[in-house]
Order: sequence, then C-alpha cells, then structure tokens
Amino acid sequence: MNQPRECWDTSQLRYNNTPTLHSLPDRLMAGQQRPCTVAPLIREPGAQGCMLNKLHVHPKQRDVSYVAPDSGYSWGATDTPEAAPRQYRPDMSEYERWFYNYGPYPPRAPDSEGIRKPAVDATHTRVEPVDSWRPDTPLYESGFNTREQDPIPRAPEPVSQGDPNCKVDLAFLMDGSWSIGKRRFKIQKDFLAEVAQVINLGVAGPMMGVIQYGDDPVTEISLKSFSNSRDVKAAVDKIAQKGGLSNVGKALSFVNRQYFSDSNGNRGAAPNVVVVLVDGWPTDKVEEASRLARESGINIFFVTIEGPDENEKLNVVEANFVDKAVCRTNGFYSLPVSSWFALRKAVQPLVKRVCDTDRLMCSKTCLNANDIAFVIDGSSSVGTGNFRTVLQFVANVTREFEISDTDTRVGAVQYTYEQRLEFGFGQHNNKADLLNAIKRVNYWSGGTSTGAAITYAADQLFSKSKPNKRKIMIVITDGRSYDDVRAPALAVHRTGVIAYSIGIAWAAQDELEYIATDPDKEHSFFVDEFDSLYKFVPKIINNICQEFNSQPRN
Repeated sequence: MNQPRECWDTSQLRYNNTPTLHSLPDRLMAGQQRPCTVAPLIREPGAQGCMLNKLHVHPKQRDVSYVAPDSGYSWGATDTPEAAPRQYRPDMSEYERWFYNYGPYPPRAPDSEGIRKPAVDATHTRVEPVDSWRPDTPLYESGFNTREQDPIPRAPEPVSQGDPNCKVDLAFLMDGSWSIGKRRFKIQKDFLAEVAQVINLGVAGPMMGVIQYGDDPVTEISLKSFSNSRDVKAAVDKIAQKGGLSNVGKALSFVNRQYFSDSNGNRGAAPNVVVVLVDGWPTDKVEEASRLARESGINIFFVTIEGPDENEKLNVVEANFVDKAVCRTNGFYSLPVSSWFALRKAVQPLVKRVCDTDRLMCSKTCLNANDIAFVIDGSSSVGTGNFRTVLQFVANVTREFEISDTDTRVGAVQYTYEQRLEFGFGQHNNKADLLNAIKRVNYWSGGTSTGAAITYAADQLFSKSKPNKRKIMIVITDGRSYDDVRAPALAVHRTGVIAYSIGIAWAAQDELEYIATDPDKEHSFFVDEFDSLYKFVPKIINNICQEFNSQPRN
C-alpha cells in the first residue's frame, strides 16, 4: 500500500481508496474528534487547516510520541515511558498499523495505576523555575502552559547608593581655556570619568558635579544631575570645550556664591569639596576668592599639570598661587602632576584624599565646629527677673550657631555654692529643642562659688568633648566669687578651652581677667546692668569666628 498523500475528509468518510472509518476496529473510533493531529507529521510551509502537502515522518522525530492539541490546556511535565514493542494481527493492513500507532491518541504505556499520561510537547513546553507558580496566581498568568509566553520584563538594576564612607559633595573645576588644546581637554575628560568610576557615586555616598571655566565659569553637571557613576561618565563625555582664559579666581567665586546651594543639590551634612584642574597657571588672582570659599567651609584641592617653566614664570599673575589657595600648605590639598600623560596616575591619590573626611578641615566653620559650655551664675544677688534676662542672652548666642550632634553642641551649668548640670553636650541635637531647654532652666538662688563651677564644667562637659571640636566656655557672673577662680581657670586653659568672662554689676574685674583667655580685651566683657547683655552677642560671635579662621585647620 502506498503512503497516503492527503488527510481523509470527514465529510466523505473516505481516505482516497481506503476503507471508511466505519470499517476500522471500534476501539480505534472511540472518542474520535481530530483525526488530523498527528505527532510525527511535519507541516510544510503554506499548509492550511488539516491539509498537508506531504505526509512523512522525520527520521529524528520518530521517538517524539505526540504533539498536544493547541487548545491552551495545561499539561504536566512528565515524560511518557517508552512503550514495549507491539504485536500486530497477521491480517492487519499497513494503514491500520499506521493509524494504530500514530492516530489521535498515543499508544498506552505500562503504568502502575493504569492511567495514561500525555507526553511532553518538546517543541513548546518551557521549563519553569520551581517557584514560578504560586497558589494565589491565576493559571493563565503563571506562564505554565504549552503556548509560547511573552518575555517577562526584567527588574531594573538597583540604583547605586554609593560609598557611605566617602559622603562628600564634590565639584571639579575643569580647565576649558584655549591654552589647553583639544587633545589635553580630552585627557582631562577621561580623568574625570575615571574619578567618577573609582569614587562610587550615589545618593548615600559622594555626589559629583563639574564646572568648566574659561573667561567665565559655566555649570556642566550639578550635584543633583546624576546619582551614579555611569551617568556622570556619559555626561562628562559630552562636554565641549568653551575656550577663553584660565580665570580660576572667578570660577572659585562662582562656586562659593552659587554652586553649593540647596537648589543645586548641596546636602548640607556632606563636606563641600572643590578640585581645581589647572594647566600651567591661572590668568587671574585666586587668593581672595579661595579665602572666602574656605571661610564658607569649602575644601579646595589643586591639581596642577605641567607648571610654568622658568621663562613662563615671568607671566604668572600670582606667584605660589596654590599655597595661597588651599587650606594649609602641607601637601595634602595640592597634587602637582608632571605631564598630562601622567594625570591618570593621580586618580587614586586624589580619591583617597577627598574621601578622608576627618582631614577635610575646611568644611569646619566657626559656626559648626564647637562645644560651647555656658557657666551661669544663679546666686541670690541675680534675682528671678535678671536670671531670665541671662537665659535670653544665652539663647541669643546659641541661635547664631549650627546645632546638631555633628555640628556645634551646647551644654549648660548653673552654680551657686553648689553646681548643677542643666544639660550636656549632644543632649539636645537640634536648635529648637536646645532653645526650649534653655528656656526651661529654673533659677536656683544661693551663694557664688565661680572657681568650683569652672572645675565642675571641665569635669562634666569638656571631659566628654569631641577631639575635633573647639572647646569654648562662657562664664556669666554678677559678683565676686567666694572661692579662688585663678587656679581652676588656668587648669581649663591648659586643656585647650577658650574662656570668655562676662561680668555684670558687682563682678570683680580681676577675676574676669583671670577667667578669660589671653588677650583679655578680646575675651572679657563688663556691663553695668543685665539689660545691656544683648550688646555683646555680635561681639562674641565675631571673636569666635576670627579666632577660628586664623588658626591652622590641620
């Protein structure tokens, strides 16, 4: 019998010249629905419906037992056991044998429970992860069926939080002047891109911006523009050279006035750092602009590439401009690079320095770097009304500082013959709470032992002061002390405490001078009445800041 060429027509119930289905054994007709779904038959391109251009069995598909009807039904992923060889009747025709083996139902395999299991559709069924289906997931959403599913969208990559050990707001001043040339400008961009990669930018770590300077500075990347190293690198690559002169001083003034602002992404709690890249030397003066920037708490680093030779030094506007610009001339804030081709070697040393937040002392200002102890006279001669005036003075001085656990901290001691700690350093870590604590201090009344109060403040407050804080003591008294003040004052001076004395009415001038740090005229004040205390608030703040700014930062 020849191989059939067409599917049989269910309307005629004949298959070419073969007998009708009524002549086939009854057991083959049970449940007959789709006589044309045959596993090993390969549908050629262009085949429609149930008609096949050719009916053949691919040699490599004889072991694939059955293709499931494309009905959307979910099949179990269980392989069909290999069936034992069949014994056919001697009189069975070749077509009957074919239909018996490859008809609409697969041959039964031995099964311990007598249950026929459908074979796996190897062309469609996908292997799913173990946890791809959950009881609360609808079946059509679980991806567990024989139809090809749309790709499951991948979750976005988590945003980098950055290196928390290097939480700085970092701005680069890149040289865009014509003297640098296109090739070296490209090397400069490569340097910035590599810094961005090494420093691991992120919202919980360092944030990075770029200002290009020439005749005038322009912001290329603000601190809030990008929150990961990849995006900063891409943005740096798009920066075009603007040309002009190398006006570094003008760029530093721009950074100080505008760049480190809240609207530009300045985070406040992170130190402000500026790294200035200079090809040769600036074409304007930098000393005044950098001094103002440092006093605002900006840490300035200079990376100088290929400094001027002996003949070019005659054209330098400001000699030793680096030493005048950075916080201290100890080498920490300046990195000289011999050539542009060696610039890449400066990446790691620079990153290490800008991330060393303990040494970024320019971010410490006179308003955020203090432990201030108020030693308040609560003796009987003061009186309740005047005591409230003293507390108002304390609050007015406190209000001028930046208050937090990492900024300026304030403590207070009230004394008579005895001493009482009203609140310690760090007990109130925001300005509102601290001002309320000052307001709640109750007047004590009693004698006047100023010397004992100074010793008590040293033990209860300054012994717990942080190493990087400036220790300031402000003693307020209205009369002569019953004990010695000179020895206790000298003792606290030796520990680095800067002492201010404020006398009112009957205070002894000699004791005020013993208490105050030298020079006395800058640290000792006297008023005739309590209501005049407010006049000394700006004078004390100004003195504290002048001393802070005149001292070495490292």
